[in-house]
Amino acid sequence: MRASIALLALLLTTNGARAEAAPDATPCPGSTDALGTTRILPVDAAVTPRVGRKHFPQTLALAPKEVVLTFDDGPAAGTTGQVLDALKRECVRASFFLLGRSALAYPELARRAVSEGHTVAHHTFSHPLLDRMPPGAAEAEIDRGFAAVDATLHGRSGRVPHTPFFRFPGFASSPVLLDRLERRGIVVFGADLWASDWDPMSPRQQLQLVVGRVEANRGGIVLFHDTKRQTAAILPAFLRFLKSGGYRVVHVVAASP
Repeated sequence: MRASIALLALLLTTNGARAEAAPDATPCPGSTDALGTTRILPVDAAVTPRVGRKHFPQTLALAPKEVVLTFDDGPAAGTTGQVLDALKRECVRASFFLLGRSALAYPELARRAVSEGHTVAHHTFSHPLLDRMPPGAAEAEIDRGFAAVDATLHGRSGRVPHTPFFRFPGFASSPVLLDRLERRGIVVFGADLWASDWDPMSPRQQLQLVVGRVEANRGGIVLFHDTKRQTAAILPAFLRFLKSGGYRVVHVVAASP
């Protein structure tokens, strides 16, 4: 245990020793030992309408030690840029579940995420707990978020968003909303594990917590928030942990129609 904590401290302060690139890792210009993105996984609502074992019986078809990195609530000034910088250095692609109001406030960050190859998905307009609202009002809030993000990124919006992925704020879903989204062809994302970065803690505590959960789960869909300073601070070290531990990053995208 002490050795594990010492390794985490080393990663956090120095990013650790550089390991050699895995033979199946995506080449990363300017870095032969980057973590990279191993494969792309298309996700189709007709086959997989909802994923994440923290919330649903099923999850993505991931092999042991494969991870999908997801970030909620952004974009935000300062922290989202740091997160994107860390991912870019390691040639890692992730999924960002944006709030509509934040996409309108920081359109350049939303567009940067798309331009750097990340999946940009949806998280409502203003982050209410939807299970506490009438279904019609909740669906209108979801649609307002779809419209704000798609107008920012694509200059248009429709009933089915450009990327038909959605995550409920606080994971506060309801059967009626899940059914409506499934009928509309929208995949609902939960998570297999989370960083609990909504709780105050030091970067070192944060890193130790999420590393322990990834190791216990042997990978999976990981939930972070790119609005949190501690997450922005530990992400470079966390990515190096994945590399040194033989984990592989999977990038989820919407299946072609």
